[in-house]
Amino acid sequence: MNPHLVCVGGEDHAFRIPFLLSMRERGFRVTAVSTGDEAAFSRHGITHRRYGFDRFSSGSSGAIKTIRKLISELRPDIVQSFDTKPNLLTPLAVRGTVPVVRTINGLGWTFSSLEPRALALRPVFCALQWLSSFWTAATVFQNRDDHAFFERYRLIGRGSGRVIRSSGIDVDAFAAATHLTSSPEKLREELGLQSAEVVIFVGRLTRQKGIPTLLEAVPRVLAKRPDARFVLVGPWESEGPFAVAKSDIDRYSPHVIALGPRQDVAALLGMADLFAFPTQYREGVPRVLLEAGLAGLPIVASNMPGCNEVVEDGWNGYLVPAHDADGLASRIIEILSDRGSGRTMGHRSIEFVKTHFALPLVIDQYCDLYNQVLGARSLGDADLRSQAGKDAALGRLGEVRQ
Repeated sequence: MNPHLVCVGGEDHAFRIPFLLSMRERGFRVTAVSTGDEAAFSRHGITHRRYGFDRFSSGSSGAIKTIRKLISELRPDIVQSFDTKPNLLTPLAVRGTVPVVRTINGLGWTFSSLEPRALALRPVFCALQWLSSFWTAATVFQNRDDHAFFERYRLIGRGSGRVIRSSGIDVDAFAAATHLTSSPEKLREELGLQSAEVVIFVGRLTRQKGIPTLLEAVPRVLAKRPDARFVLVGPWESEGPFAVAKSDIDRYSPHVIALGPRQDVAALLGMADLFAFPTQYREGVPRVLLEAGLAGLPIVASNMPGCNEVVEDGWNGYLVPAHDADGLASRIIEILSDRGSGRTMGHRSIEFVKTHFALPLVIDQYCDLYNQVLGARSLGDADLRSQAGKDAALGRLGEVRQ
């Protein structure tokens, strides 16, 4: 009988559809549970159940009850969780009734910001992670920095964590997506970027993703590379208190173009010359860096956990300190001024991503982990049955002696 895998995530859970489809190909029955819309899952024949919470709110008791009810109804053999709140809520909801594997895909705003609220939340976050670990069969980390952090502060049992770098990227699907929409030349024409040197960012347009730093770097780049244009791809209206104001972006028009969310990200990357990612977050392994790598773009990113798993400074791009607009601008100018070196860096990224982050490699590691967890569960159940049998036999023996 095929084991039933229930995968719990947040509003971006649809990005893990390739992961779920691959697990299904490996013999698992899969169900997705998320706060997002089910349409994307249903198109692929994946069962989806929805629950709700506000990612900007600290209240989660209702979500715990909902997840507990869903897990009881779905009766999985193993549960996988992704994202900060689901990783905390799922073990607390399940409480050992089903083995839970959680994947720490970054520590996010709480451990990146120096704002008073973030600093106040850190001990609460650590306490909840420690508590959740008691009902977690295994904890996966997408980068070595987060693994070391959890072990240093004893937020997981010793030896219960492992590193699996990213959720994987479907190399063939990405290559196909680059040809499904307009050509790079056509896209440049549509956006008025025919002869421009295009610097692209993909992600949420928030302060924490470093958009203010990128905007601050714009005039410094233009002073040396007047034909440079900056294309920002991603949502901002949905980002609540973290969003960068549209007026702040418009101030740099026409040198900066904000396209909002797009479905043709692969094609947009294909028209660009450089990928900039000045995040201030402790990332897991940013999917957009893997996509930029497959697109053959040199990358300038913040020297933050997760980013340094993809970018090797001076080899396939550059790492600069977070918040450092001068450093960001300097490296962008350097790459745009030496296009041959930039192309070499981009080609290195293609092979690096294929070698280390291709989806089948990641799926192999998760399958191995799930089999270990399910095997340990079966062994534990067998031990319990054996002990119950011994207790019953001793009881009968006692009755005979009486």
